[in-house]
Amino acid sequence: MSDNRLSVFKTYKLYVGGKFPRSESGRVYEVTDSKGKWLANAPQSSRKDARDAVVAARKAFGGWSGATAYNRGQILYRIAEMLEGRKDQFVREVADAEGMSKSKAAAVVDAAIDRWVWYAGWTDKIGQVVGGANPVAGPFFNLSTPEPTGVVTVLAPQKSSFLGLVSVVAPVIATGNTAVVVASADSPLPALSLGEVLATSDLPGGVVNILSGRTAEIAAPLASHQDVNAIDLTGADAALAKELETAAADNLKRVLRPQPVDGAADWTADPGTHRLTAFLETKTVWHPTGALGVSGSSY
Repeated sequence: MSDNRLSVFKTYKLYVGGKFPRSESGRVYEVTDSKGKWLANAPQSSRKDARDAVVAARKAFGGWSGATAYNRGQILYRIAEMLEGRKDQFVREVADAEGMSKSKAAAVVDAAIDRWVWYAGWTDKIGQVVGGANPVAGPFFNLSTPEPTGVVTVLAPQKSSFLGLVSVVAPVIATGNTAVVVASADSPLPALSLGEVLATSDLPGGVVNILSGRTAEIAAPLASHQDVNAIDLTGADAALAKELETAAADNLKRVLRPQPVDGAADWTADPGTHRLTAFLETKTVWHPTGALGVSGSSY
């Protein structure tokens, strides 16, 4: 083999609607490691890219929210399987992105894979935790069931480029929502590579859409977008979060505030269920029990 072989550099692209477009604007920006070494040119998303991602997410919402919870769990588990097979790539990317040793990066990637498995197991159980039958005065069944909110914008953590990313994206789609994800501005490469995994893991196109670029520039049109139903502000600093929350109020979006502060967040901790319930709406249905005899309901 020739010693003069040229390396084949990877071209990172956005992930929108199940496809891999370049930014509509044609812009890119340099991504460097913790020591300032050039790693790649990442797409710098525009407002048009953000709007295209919302269209794709809305188109995918009906099918994804209508799928059985068991089926969604199978697909999330499949994502974990695919990540397991590409672990070496993600260990390298996380190590470069976050300036850590390969052994520490491997632990982070393992935790991210396990996080997908965690949420895969919750897809068909969360309804039993937050739903139920309500006692009412009268001959009625009164049932409360959780339903997905809709299209959710997710500002991924800035510091935890992979484990934090998975921790905020997986619960959104586990409960039937679709997502427009704004990757870490300085460390977007693990997120963009995750798009390649999602594309080959049975997840329908448009369920997760991944954008890279300047967080504030992409988030502003998403926060004010009338077809976005909720926004997770994890990756926003205090000033940006306040601005986006104000814009989100225009169509009464659900807002998940950035707490705790991204840099202080322990993404390895037990995630609990609060992110699963953050983007669920409760639907309550009344149904007559039927004829009542002297001994009560006929059911």
